[in-house]
Amino acid sequence: MLALQTPAWPRQVLGDDPQVLAEVLKEDVNLAVWQRTLYPEISTFAGWLSTQGLDLRQSLEVLDERVELGDLLCQYAMLDGCTLFRSDLQWLAEAFACLTGARRIGLRLRSLDKAMCPRFHVDHVPLRLVTTYAGPASQWLEEWAMARARLGDAAAEPVSRAEIRQMSAGDVGLFKGEKWAGNLGAGIVHRSPLPAPGERRLLLTLDWLG
Repeated sequence: MLALQTPAWPRQVLGDDPQVLAEVLKEDVNLAVWQRTLYPEISTFAGWLSTQGLDLRQSLEVLDERVELGDLLCQYAMLDGCTLFRSDLQWLAEAFACLTGARRIGLRLRSLDKAMCPRFHVDHVPLRLVTTYAGPASQWLEEWAMARARLGDAAAEPVSRAEIRQMSAGDVGLFKGEKWAGNLGAGIVHRSPLPAPGERRLLLTLDWLG
């Protein structure tokens, strides 16, 4: 008689080399996180941007693996850190396009003073790049921490630090969603953190549009 095999739980991979992001392409990985430290100039500029009430959306075309940001944030070009910040956005967009083969990317850059998605949930997208430039970064769960059948139920959510994992400002995460081929029921479970009173976040997301 053939032994029954228990399906492997989705796993998460973290590392301090940007090459770790390619791990998300593996079938059993639903989150890859590049743990990095931002240049001080980028952090300072991002902290200032977080106070500006931004909600910028832009569709970026990928031509020969090159992504042009157009006039995004050009009104701040004279401020220290803006050029480096734009270069970082472009690098992330081009890396995302290279990994996915995307020809069009949806960019959204927002400053937030509250949790955008306060309940643990999964995204109904193929793949999303998430990085917090300033403020508290996204939280996520390993598979054992919460029953997927109870997602959205506040009473079922874990509360201890031992159960809730959290990225740091500057970290880059590739979040695999429910619409990635073969990943139904295995999207990474995550949520937005609740900023402290007076605290703001600067959040970047990149989506694979086509």
